[in-house]
Amino acid sequence: MDSTLTDTQFLGLLARDAPPEEYDEPVRAAKATGAGPEEIAELERAKVLALRVRRALEHRRRREIELEALFETAGDLAGLQDVDAVLNAIVRRARTLLHTDVAYLTLIDPVRGDTYMRATAGVVSASFQQVRLAMGAGLGGLVADTSLPYATDDYADDQRFDHVLDVDSAVSDEGLVAILGVPLLLGPQVLGVLFAADRSRRPFARDEISLLCSLAAHAAISIDGARLLEEARAAVRELDAANTLVRRHSQAVERAAEAHDRFADLALRGAGVDEVAAAVTEVLGGRLTVLDADGAPTEWLDAVAESRAEGRAVCRDGTWFAAVVAGSEEFGALVLQGRKDLEGADQRVLERAALVTALLQLMKRTAMETENRIRGELISDLVTNGERAGPALRERARQVGFDCDGEFAVVVAQTDRERLHRLAFAASHLASQSDGIAGLHQDRAVLLLPGEEAGAAARRLAKELAVAIGQPVTVGAAEPVSGPERVPAAHAEARKCLEALMALGRCGDGTSSRELGFMGVLLGEGRGVERFVNGVLGPVLEYDERRGTGLIQTLEMYFANGGNLTRAKDDLHVHVNTVAQRLDRVSQLLGSDWQEAEPALEIQLALRLHRLVRS
Repeated sequence: MDSTLTDTQFLGLLARDAPPEEYDEPVRAAKATGAGPEEIAELERAKVLALRVRRALEHRRRREIELEALFETAGDLAGLQDVDAVLNAIVRRARTLLHTDVAYLTLIDPVRGDTYMRATAGVVSASFQQVRLAMGAGLGGLVADTSLPYATDDYADDQRFDHVLDVDSAVSDEGLVAILGVPLLLGPQVLGVLFAADRSRRPFARDEISLLCSLAAHAAISIDGARLLEEARAAVRELDAANTLVRRHSQAVERAAEAHDRFADLALRGAGVDEVAAAVTEVLGGRLTVLDADGAPTEWLDAVAESRAEGRAVCRDGTWFAAVVAGSEEFGALVLQGRKDLEGADQRVLERAALVTALLQLMKRTAMETENRIRGELISDLVTNGERAGPALRERARQVGFDCDGEFAVVVAQTDRERLHRLAFAASHLASQSDGIAGLHQDRAVLLLPGEEAGAAARRLAKELAVAIGQPVTVGAAEPVSGPERVPAAHAEARKCLEALMALGRCGDGTSSRELGFMGVLLGEGRGVERFVNGVLGPVLEYDERRGTGLIQTLEMYFANGGNLTRAKDDLHVHVNTVAQRLDRVSQLLGSDWQEAEPALEIQLALRLHRLVRS
């Protein structure tokens, strides 16, 4: 056979990229037509040469495809600006280029000095994604430590590197067998390791190792570029944050200067606390609450105490607390809500507001103390020298805004000595609301109140003063009088009324001398209620308590119905004989003369006192 014809046959096969098995067809055809040995040998040589050419062409095509894919990868990586996106793109492309089941990437942790899993593609095991490997240990640690690629077709049986139990377990969970690892090199620096792996045995060819190394080189540059870009962005963000902080600080300084001017003006003209609160909210925003010294809710007590101890504003759950303190004097606190970001100059504005509030409170209290002292001296003079009042005393009353020639009730209030100072302040405040005056006299608050009914005023003051000082206050009142000359007698009457309430055990109550009647006068002279009641009704009270009877109730109904047994039995809902039997028992206990005029009067008085004490 002509050699030219032979070459043409195999060239045709090469031209149409025929599969390798078709290259045997010319040899079989020649044998079938009876070709000689030399011709057959020539065909065999031509076939071998053609197959060699075919493999070379196929290798070049594959390299062209890989190079094209590599260039595309480089372009794709260059377009990515986020580190996570770059890493995920690298492992996906590595898996695609090497046609492996899995690809993954580990990075070196400069703090801990080991490598950790950073990105995966095709991984299904959770434990594998959490792998960490010491430098030099295992296949990945060996690659990171030596900066050289490493491949194994059977990871579990490969004894060329140190196996680590945790890593081997994770590899087994993922089912990996063949693993190729190449270093991510940036100059002499190793950033990490890029892996391609299969779940069956597979030798990795030299060109596959070279391809993954090329991808790793591009990946390292992309990782470093993305990192640098991220650092640049972080720097820009920090710069923006710094600029924002500078602007905020500048604005805060301006607000602080404005607040300082306003607070100075408020302090100079002795403004009220409400005006300070309005100025704070106008400058800082939010909602401001002004707490009295004893007005903090339970949940705020610790924060107020901390602010007071540290001498600065403190924040708790987005709420700011600034104690209002002047030296050792405590006046409460300022509570600002709705401004979680309060800091720097703004925080100092709140603290300065608390200081101004303390100053105003101190000035107000000093003024009140001066005024209360003047009014207290006036009260004492009216109580002790009212009968000899002249024009000077009336002028002093006029100067404090009180008309002592008008009609007014005289009220006396008493509480524990420890709360006496607060009682004086509370009494002065309440008296001023009704154009009256108040002051201390003999450790009791004395109030002169125009236009009020004595009993109603006493009951109202007992409640309001108790709330104001946090302690029961007992109040006695005399009926309204007119003129300073009547004050001493009215004061004595109100004092007796108060003492009667104390004797009756009605501490914290309020009433007038008219409401107590003659018993008030009697008890006000100092006779003990309990001693009097027990002296008159003791045997009957003891009998009722011991036997569970109702002799006291029977006596009350008996006297209430004018000694009429029939009406008494109706009120008691018992038979008339029962009433008679009970009264016989009373005769046995108190004596047969208990119904005579004088003993009966004492019994009725004792019954009423007993009822008052029980109420």
